[in-house]
Amino acid sequence: MYFAIVGRWSLSNFQHFFLPQIPLFFVFYDFVSSSPGRPAGSPTRYEPRFGGNVMMGLFGNNNEQLPERRGVVSGFFKSLGKTEYGSRAVRRGRRLGRSTRKRFSCLFLTIATSFLLYLAVFGLKVNFYDIIGDSTSVSEVQEHLVSRDQRPPTSKHRRKQHFPCDVEFAESVAYLVEPGGFMNVTQFSLEFIEHEEKESETDLYMPRFGGHQTLEEREISFYATNQKLHCGFIKGPPGYPSTGFDLDEKDVAYMKTCKVAVSSCIFGSSDFLRRPTSKQISEYSKKNVCFVMFVDKQTLSKLSSEGNIPDDKGYIGLWKIVVVRNLPYEDMRRTGKVPKFLSHRLFPSARYSIWLDSKMRLQVDPMLIIEYFLWRKKSEYAISNHYDRHCVWEEVQQNKRLNKYNHTAIDEQFAFYQSDGLVKFDPSDISSGLPSYVPEGSFIVRAHTPMSNLFSCLWFNEVDRFTSRDQLSFAYTYLKLRRTNQGTPFNLNMFKDCERRSLAKLFRHRILSPTNIDP
Repeated sequence: MYFAIVGRWSLSNFQHFFLPQIPLFFVFYDFVSSSPGRPAGSPTRYEPRFGGNVMMGLFGNNNEQLPERRGVVSGFFKSLGKTEYGSRAVRRGRRLGRSTRKRFSCLFLTIATSFLLYLAVFGLKVNFYDIIGDSTSVSEVQEHLVSRDQRPPTSKHRRKQHFPCDVEFAESVAYLVEPGGFMNVTQFSLEFIEHEEKESETDLYMPRFGGHQTLEEREISFYATNQKLHCGFIKGPPGYPSTGFDLDEKDVAYMKTCKVAVSSCIFGSSDFLRRPTSKQISEYSKKNVCFVMFVDKQTLSKLSSEGNIPDDKGYIGLWKIVVVRNLPYEDMRRTGKVPKFLSHRLFPSARYSIWLDSKMRLQVDPMLIIEYFLWRKKSEYAISNHYDRHCVWEEVQQNKRLNKYNHTAIDEQFAFYQSDGLVKFDPSDISSGLPSYVPEGSFIVRAHTPMSNLFSCLWFNEVDRFTSRDQLSFAYTYLKLRRTNQGTPFNLNMFKDCERRSLAKLFRHRILSPTNIDP
């Protein structure tokens, strides 16, 4: 007789359906066709069937099976000799077969089943904690499943894995004090163009959110001096339609009160709502930091259908939901650059702001981030370098290889930058002032100083004029600003990508959007 147990537990299926799928197959095979003690040539009642005739030997009271098995045991001990000890051994064997065999098999099955159930419960607990942390929502569980299903197929050429590194944050927010004189940096006055007038009645004029900046105005805007420049939110003459990014007056009034702001955006239902890890945010930051998520109507409707409904004050968790109407650009990526770069315009009273892409969930207190990347580093602007590419030439080729944008538009922008002095990144050139010419712009920490605000306006104007791929214009904007204002410092901290990964958990987008090819 052979006794086999085949158990299968599929962890991936278990995660997908949230219920343990543990089919257990118990197959018993009985290969006994004849046995000692049965006369040769006598008919045998053995009939092969599912489950086997062993079941009769284990659990039944069949009078033909048990004697046959006893005969096997008796024959074995007869070969050793008929002794007193041998007889006792035979009797013990008989008692074991009669009294405990059924109990032993039941105990074995019970232990095996309990062990599999323990693994199932343990796996469920681990994976649920990885998905939701300390805040649970249906959309976040769905997000985990969608991102898992959208993983690219495995191949020989796998993408490099990048991991977070340790960042020595302060132990507590309670003892943080802004360094004296931190804001005593380059001082000048910036004003922003609010309206543009039509030059003549014959002009085919249409107001634009970014305005109609001439090349001469663009050149002057790079000087760190008192000036009035284009920086979004530009309206046309009376009678013309709004240029976009319209906000409710109550939301505008709320954002004017913010001293420290953390912001993100979701337009076109491109992402799930990812709430900051609440247990990692101090009570001080919960009371004094504004967490603002900009969305459009489509995204708000999608979030509501997933159970993320704002409360009476417009909050979903820590996020204050601000609805943007009349989006200024058809390209959602370009529209997302408005809150990303122009936080000083949206939060005019704020001293500091943090931007994170919607594919990230904040898991570090914002005040600890400001203390480490700005105060401790004596910086006005902090952004990480790219995890893989460091030269704009490489970034251009990658954008064209993946069809991220119209190739002709990329070539025109790149040719313009080269003609204005952009050169390849040289890591040995200490005069460049940057460890990389390509940023990973998903996380930005800013002090709202004049130089920081000017750089943000200049970078936005490049995105408005050329392509929405902001990695292509970062190095050019920074280098031209430095070259135009020699002797005027702009304290930019370009930190390691592994440090960025320690600030927030990265997710995949809700939907793998189609290739963005502009006409």
